[in-house]
Amino acid sequence: MDTDNKITSDKNKPESTINSSWSSNPLSGAGKIARMNAITPSRAISNRLYAGYNNYSQKPVFSVDYSELISLLNEVLKNKTEADELFYSLHNIFTNRLNTHFTAFGYCNRQSKCVNLKLIDKIGSTYSTKIFESDSSNPVVEAVESNEVIFKESTKFLNIPYLSDSRCIIIPMKFQSNSIGVFVVGDNELETNQSLYEMMSVYLSMFIQNKELSEQVSLNSNEDTLTGLYNHRTFQEYLSKEINKADKASQELSILIFDVNNISTINKELGHSKGDEIIKLVASKIKQNIRANDIAGRYGGDEIAVILPDTNTDDAKYLAEYLTYSLSCCLVDDVGPVKVSVGIATYPNSAVEQEKLLILAEQAMYISKSKGYQNGISTIVSSQDFDFWDDMALSSFASVLTKRHASIGVNFEEELVNKFTNEEIINQNHLIDVVTSLATAIDAKDEYTKDHSTSVSRYSEALARALNLPEKEVERIKLGAMLHDVGKIGIPENVLRKPTKLSDDEWAIMKQHPTIGAEKVLLPNKALHDLIPMVKHHHEHWDGTGYPDRLKGEEIPYTARIVSIADAFHALVSDRPYRKGLGVEKACEILRLGAGIQWEKEMVRVFIQIAPSLVTKI
Repeated sequence: MDTDNKITSDKNKPESTINSSWSSNPLSGAGKIARMNAITPSRAISNRLYAGYNNYSQKPVFSVDYSELISLLNEVLKNKTEADELFYSLHNIFTNRLNTHFTAFGYCNRQSKCVNLKLIDKIGSTYSTKIFESDSSNPVVEAVESNEVIFKESTKFLNIPYLSDSRCIIIPMKFQSNSIGVFVVGDNELETNQSLYEMMSVYLSMFIQNKELSEQVSLNSNEDTLTGLYNHRTFQEYLSKEINKADKASQELSILIFDVNNISTINKELGHSKGDEIIKLVASKIKQNIRANDIAGRYGGDEIAVILPDTNTDDAKYLAEYLTYSLSCCLVDDVGPVKVSVGIATYPNSAVEQEKLLILAEQAMYISKSKGYQNGISTIVSSQDFDFWDDMALSSFASVLTKRHASIGVNFEEELVNKFTNEEIINQNHLIDVVTSLATAIDAKDEYTKDHSTSVSRYSEALARALNLPEKEVERIKLGAMLHDVGKIGIPENVLRKPTKLSDDEWAIMKQHPTIGAEKVLLPNKALHDLIPMVKHHHEHWDGTGYPDRLKGEEIPYTARIVSIADAFHALVSDRPYRKGLGVEKACEILRLGAGIQWEKEMVRVFIQIAPSLVTKI
């Protein structure tokens, strides 16, 4: 709810995949992608679902001191040793000295047949997206395949949310006549700065080539030195090959991910040597008990993964149960029995994409860890054992993506909305459960708006009943109010969580959430079309100064007027980082003052009568 940022109207604010020529490229690999996607220290990944709503006006060109610019670039090129640091520094220089709108770096991933693109915009928001080779009309694909520089008058092809539209240049980064990626810059003065950008693209290509060659020289083995299992990179390569084999043979393939329980506590209290001893023991037991064609690798610090070719979920569970039992019989001095959590995902039933298959196996492992031990044995969990909308499943899914996978273009919010729009609603109770879970996930994005959606739904229901609306209409209003802020699901966290007043650009982003929620989340699901008016118009004002459509008076849908009052009231009585929540009396006074201006008078009068019974503070 953003009424607390602007509870009254402000008329002065503006309304505002790729695997062709690079398939043989020796430089493509997961390691570089992960590093290049770690550009900023904080996670600020946004959702591709919310592209196309930004129409900022362009600012005038300012003078450039090219002597100073070359000096700054020279300093950066001499001192940076990591590709992510280099790219971030280049972005800062281009933004501050050339007034560029954004800088983006994309690296070709031949396994996934895509370009993983990382972009930073003018206000510092970071976005990850994938552009697949199948999208042959996309200029990024065209640049990679043709090895030619491409100019575009608009950035809409990037499908990046809230990105200021501008002219841009897409420059292929070349190695041995093949494109290994792209360097993209948004700049309305491309003719002036083109040579500079092309020079930087050449330097980035050389930098990455040298870095990769250096790593290959230092890589003496495919094995993890502690466990003797395959290391993470080699495990990923084997998994890709095994998935291809399973696909051609129409067979199943299962993945097990083992996580050693309490390893951080063991490392802290007994030392890392004790933790290493346990990890080596788990690896040894796994190696002793898997088949000759099974493949085990160290997946993370305390995680070991196993590829089980031609294995269904039931057989994978049997092996996992045997291994966890065997480990529980191993007693380690000062620790006791070795306990692990285990997650399973099976191709193609769980997923067909390698990245998502691993995500689901990790998610199942987190749920296994949450369920703990039963009768001394770990609870083995498969990705097919739980409901996506279960609170524990949602929390685990978000944890996995935040921890490891958001950096490769898989986004929690986008996955959540895709699941929601494709969910086959069985009955009304199922619909309520799914809507409640989605609303809870939205509220979880902002620690200061916990339970906001549920409270607004409750207040809206109370007002609807006080207005003597039919029961069927009351139930519809409850659902619509629960989803009124669904458009905020992809808003950049640096905007959503900002504790101080939003800038004009940030406010323009925030004001897009009603339209986004209606058109990108609800519209694809026919069962929810009657909720669209509430979601889209709950920020319209009675005097016509609201958004997004500046509807006035009775032009505003009746149900949206109800949600608007409930939304504002909860914002007023809730604590915020910049103020404590107001008392009921003070909140009602503000509603009274806004009656006939922001809200309908009669509805405000009725709501004020019931407001004291809605809020209980101890």
